[in-house]
Amino acid sequence: MKFGGTSLADTEMIKRAAEIVREKHNEGFNIAVIASASGKTTDELIKIAKNIESGERKESIKILDEIKSKHDDIVKELIDKDKVKKEVLNEIKDRYKELKTGISELNKVDERFLDYIMSFGEKLSAPILSGALRDLELDSIYLTGREAGILTDTDYGNANPLKETEKKIRNKLEPIIAKSIPVITGFIGGSKNGDTTTLGRGGSDYTASIIGEAIKANEIIIWTDVDGVLTCDPNIEPNATILDKISYKEAMELSYFGADVLHPKSIAPAIENNIPVKVKNTKKPKKHGTEIIKEEEKVEGVVKGISAEKDVALVNVSGIGMIGTPGVAAEAFTALANEKINIIMISTGSSEPTISILVDKNDLSNSIRALRNHFEGGAIEEVTRDSDVAVVSVVGTGMAGTPGVAGRVFEALGKREINIKMISQGSSEFNISFVIKENDVEKAIRILHKEFGLDKVKEKLSR
Repeated sequence: MKFGGTSLADTEMIKRAAEIVREKHNEGFNIAVIASASGKTTDELIKIAKNIESGERKESIKILDEIKSKHDDIVKELIDKDKVKKEVLNEIKDRYKELKTGISELNKVDERFLDYIMSFGEKLSAPILSGALRDLELDSIYLTGREAGILTDTDYGNANPLKETEKKIRNKLEPIIAKSIPVITGFIGGSKNGDTTTLGRGGSDYTASIIGEAIKANEIIIWTDVDGVLTCDPNIEPNATILDKISYKEAMELSYFGADVLHPKSIAPAIENNIPVKVKNTKKPKKHGTEIIKEEEKVEGVVKGISAEKDVALVNVSGIGMIGTPGVAAEAFTALANEKINIIMISTGSSEPTISILVDKNDLSNSIRALRNHFEGGAIEEVTRDSDVAVVSVVGTGMAGTPGVAGRVFEALGKREINIKMISQGSSEFNISFVIKENDVEKAIRILHKEFGLDKVKEKLSR
């Protein structure tokens, strides 16, 4: 079971999480628990790092004091047993002293130290949740991700587990799970040189999936603040509905292009052992939620979900010298890969010598610089940018082998004067992704949600 930040945001939510674990334990299950940082704690820790960089050390200490005070208050309200309360408060105090010392001694925050700072959110929440379980008369132990066996490379901010991780986790956790409930920090790993590392966006989900694979779990439950995976963002389309069941591939496609419930890489380890992943609401534990499984099921409306990502930008590479010159695209990709820049989508034109590359907006400046430096004086004459864009993805198993889906998508948008800048469709036909102006995203989602009958699912469910 993984509990997200909103599921551990305050005393009431942590109590709910502990009771959910107890109920599952009473049903006879052995459980490993993954804890995210409480609420907005990680954001506050990032502020600390920024203040150190700008020389505002006193402000950093002030934020740290507030973080400690908040967590102390939760413990005092949450835990009744004096012995358990004292143990958890001492753990928080030790972590506070550790980070305060680091802040006092450092003037510059590099990627390595940023990972170290960001890890403290989980290092505070996990001991509290473990204490809440002990307060309910359950045996529980707190572990960091590194202590649980997650060994990673040193790609700070987006670390990847090494091959030996699975065996290390299994050797560490199997004896513990047999007699206790380990509460493990999500998001955090450790390198061979002893550094703390973080697993990037969706890191706690990824931790749950890594550990689930290693211990051969029969299911992984992601506890969050929504009832499951929705057909689209309910803030854009009020008629968005909960998907009862989707396949791994569909979930990955939706999450890759903006759905916030899961990150695509967080599902990958579960796929290895065909472990069902459930997404459920901590406030409504009796609701079914969404089950993510291997089996692919077509539905009457063909499309199951629509997602969008606004934090992207287009880089256009062009030049007459590209015509008939082999390897230009490969060189462009290599130049970006050398800067650790991920390519989200690509498109090439036959009538004009242009390659369009979609990247994360945070990588835009580095992408422009890398391409201009690499092709200086070569086949490419111009590298331009367009940051006023977003990518929308239409996803569903039913799209495979169903003629006319793409036509319906683009005809519906064309009638409402939404211009398509770039299109991508994989050979698996699980999704159609396209780039449009950022201001058109909400309009596009509402149009397509209605076009494919996703607004009618709610009526069917209610009946």
